[in-house]
Amino acid sequence: MNPEVRAVTASDVPDWLRARNTGFLQAPAVSEQEVANRLPHYDLERTRGVFDDGRCVATFRSFAHELTVVGGATVPSDAITNVSVSPTHRRRGLLSAMMAADLAVAKERGDVTATLIAAEYPIYGRYGFGPATWITEWEIDVPRAGLDPRWSGPSEADDGRIDLVDGADVRKLGPALHDRLRARQHGAVSRGDRWWQLRTGQDLPLPDKWTEPFYAVYRSSDGEVDGLLAYRVDGKWGDAKQPLNRVNVLDLIALTPAAERSLWHFVCSIDWVTTVRSGYRAPDDLLPLLLPDPRAARIVTQADWMWVRVLDVVRTLEARTYAVPAALTLEVHDPAGLSGGRFRLDASPAGASCAPTTRSADLALDVRELGTLCLGDESALRLAALGRIDELTPGAAAVADGVFRAARRAWCPDVF
Repeated sequence: MNPEVRAVTASDVPDWLRARNTGFLQAPAVSEQEVANRLPHYDLERTRGVFDDGRCVATFRSFAHELTVVGGATVPSDAITNVSVSPTHRRRGLLSAMMAADLAVAKERGDVTATLIAAEYPIYGRYGFGPATWITEWEIDVPRAGLDPRWSGPSEADDGRIDLVDGADVRKLGPALHDRLRARQHGAVSRGDRWWQLRTGQDLPLPDKWTEPFYAVYRSSDGEVDGLLAYRVDGKWGDAKQPLNRVNVLDLIALTPAAERSLWHFVCSIDWVTTVRSGYRAPDDLLPLLLPDPRAARIVTQADWMWVRVLDVVRTLEARTYAVPAALTLEVHDPAGLSGGRFRLDASPAGASCAPTTRSADLALDVRELGTLCLGDESALRLAALGRIDELTPGAAAVADGVFRAARRAWCPDVF
């Protein structure tokens, strides 16, 4: 039989979850409770599967979120997740069929981009996605960091304070704090109510696997919550009864340098903790240089993170601001036929206009390279040196580099 690609029904969800678990090398068994807990939160029209002889052998799901671009504006985006193909059905074009169906609907719906977190690097470029944000994770050797162990919060010059809170507090305080963060952090994505419920142990698909983290907030001198920290601790003691505990930071968002400094100092000052894992941060995070001895923080992970697929070139380029004024004509190749064409970009720090044009192109690039450039995190000159951008007008790559690059790195704090 030919495999059938289609949206799933409610009765398909147990089999779909089993196939998803199989693709991600997780235990395939799915309980009735998990199905009942997940089903209300799935948009079945955006949940696709491939069925062969009645059995689900590939999975794909998307949902709506907003992506912050350079300058703080947001665009509607198609967030793709739960992509899997069973090992018995690889290399048959099943992912290509599901991806084509989803992106076509997203384009028709008016989404400006599509986004995903790539489990494997080589897969998604052929669908027009490019890596647009990167992450770095540090491990801090706390005794070497040079921090004063007697001081566990804001510095003496800082009138703020740190308070421990619980999950109910986080659900109340977190959404507004994160909205303030994503208004200034390009690469960030929106977090719905479901995100906060899952991260605080409420209404979980698998409640027996939940371990309550610790939560702390930073309040400025006027009482405003400007930072939030979530962390867990690996309890470990050495043979000589010496504490060797490690803090694993799950989430740390801060709106001011004072909040960021205070939360990192706090987490590095917890009694019995000798190591801190930072979680996935922006590559230019303040963290290492906040320490008296930055060498106490060693990089343990550095990798691509969120990938972006441009669905509407005009709206993508007009949504963001630019470092310097310039005009460029871009020839964008899109083999899928969703967003290709020739476009004139007139950019400035205050905004931009973009429209189709018949002028001669200054640069030619694939839509995946436009996805890599659109959040300001990559160098057009570097892509040109790699042969991934064709410079048709001498000096155009240098102009594009100055126009597109942002002062700080893009960062997506979330996995989806």
